[in-house]
Amino acid sequence: MRPSTSHLARAVVAAAATALLAAGCGSDDGGGGSALVASAKVDGTDVLTDADGHTLYTAEVEKDGKIRCVDACTEFWKPVVASAADVDAANSALGDEFGTVDRPDGKSQLTHEGLPLYTFAEEGAGELKGDGFTDDFQGTQFVWAAARTDGSETPSKSSTPDDNGGGYGY
Repeated sequence: MRPSTSHLARAVVAAAATALLAAGCGSDDGGGGSALVASAKVDGTDVLTDADGHTLYTAEVEKDGKIRCVDACTEFWKPVVASAADVDAANSALGDEFGTVDRPDGKSQLTHEGLPLYTFAEEGAGELKGDGFTDDFQGTQFVWAAARTDGSETPSKSSTPDDNGGGYGY
């Protein structure tokens, strides 16, 4: 059976949106991760990832739209920098759940369901080390959760940098 024209058109649009995301999102200025391209199953959890397969994370402390991960925090949690075109491509490919928020440095950071997105510098592609990770930067406690494709916010496990249960304090 031959696919209909509408099926082919949808496939072309989806492929183009994915290509735009892979090529366009992010920056090389040390500001953050690459493009948000898809969902992936990492350690049994369906999460959002960037173009390089790195899990994307959110911090509930930023749900009010105020960026609190600044300075030393961004050395570990890399903001995913995005343009309006990147947001349009993400919404086309993955649903209308993406936007941006202005960072204190003037850059636009990609958001999912209103929460700013980050990658974790301490993990490689296909890892989920940052899910449930807690740390403290400049008196603000962060609990990081992988951005899940089902919209849930609960980390699947608790992660800490040492065996004593303590988080990083900066």
